[in-house]
Amino acid sequence: MNKITLFFLFLSSVLMAQQDAQFTQYMYNTININPGYAGSRGVMSIFGLYRTQWIGLDGAPESATISVNTPLNESKLGLGVSLINDKIGPTTENAFSADLSYSIKTSETFTLSFGIKATANLFSLDVDKLTPEHQGDAQLQNFNNKFTPNFGAGVYWHSDKAYLGFSIPNFIQTDRYNDNDVVIYKDKINYYLIGGYVFNLNPYETIKFKPAFLTKMVEGAPLQVDVSGSFLFNDVFSIGIAYRWSASVSAMAGFQITEGLYAGYAYDHETTNLNNYNSGSHEIYLRFELFKSYNRMTSPRFF
Repeated sequence: MNKITLFFLFLSSVLMAQQDAQFTQYMYNTININPGYAGSRGVMSIFGLYRTQWIGLDGAPESATISVNTPLNESKLGLGVSLINDKIGPTTENAFSADLSYSIKTSETFTLSFGIKATANLFSLDVDKLTPEHQGDAQLQNFNNKFTPNFGAGVYWHSDKAYLGFSIPNFIQTDRYNDNDVVIYKDKINYYLIGGYVFNLNPYETIKFKPAFLTKMVEGAPLQVDVSGSFLFNDVFSIGIAYRWSASVSAMAGFQITEGLYAGYAYDHETTNLNNYNSGSHEIYLRFELFKSYNRMTSPRFF
C-alpha cells in the first residue's frame, strides 16, 4: 500500500464526520448549507469566515468562505453566491455555488423559503506534500482542479425570532480519489437539520437568549449534533457556548461594530484523543449588510 493510500485512509478515519467544511458559527453561515436562506434577512448580506482547525497538527483542515445573498427587489425571490476553500493535508477543494430561493408567507410572522443550489467543485491533490515509499510511483499523480458538478435543495421556515431548516446541499455522491480502481476518498451526501429560537429575557428586550442546534447525517459516519446557547446584550454584544457531540466544546463571542457591520469569533477545544496533538481551533467572521430596509426587517436578527 503506497503512502497516498495511507494518507487517505487516515483522512477517512479522522474526518469521517466532516465531509463538508465544518463551521462552529453555522447559524450565521446558513447560506453554505441551505439555499433557502438566500435573501431571508431582507437585505444584501456579505459574509466572510476563516477557520483554522486543530492548531499544531500537521495537515489539519483550514477553511475559508465568502458569500453574498440578497432579496431580488420586491419579489419573492432571493439570490446567493458563495465560495468555500477547504484545505486538508495535500488536498485543496474549491466549491463555487449559486443559490436561488422562493419565499411564501405562512402566517403574519413566518415565511417558508424553498431553495435550490448549483455547485462547481474543483479538487486538487499536491503529491509533492507527500513522501512516497517509491519515488516516481506512477500511481502518485497530481490532480489540478478536477471538476465535478453538483446540485442541492433546502427549505427554511423563519421569522424574526425563530428558524427551522432542512437541506441537502449536494445530491450527487462523487469520488475524489481512486487507487487501483478502489475509491479511497468519497464525498458523500450530507443531510442537515437546523433550528433556533430567540427568547426575550426582560421586558425591555435588552437581553436575549438564543438556543440553536445543527444535526448532520452522513452515510457511514456517526450522527453529528451541534448545540449552542448565546446571550445578546442591547443588540450589540453576544457571548455563548457550543458543544459538538463527542467532538469539541466551544466559546463564541460577537460584536455589532456599526449598524451594518458585525464580527464574531469562536474557539473550539477538542474533547477527543485529538486534544493530545493540537491546541484547538479558531474561527473568525465578518458580516456586512447594505441597503437596509426597515419595512423588510423591522428588528435586528440574532441569526
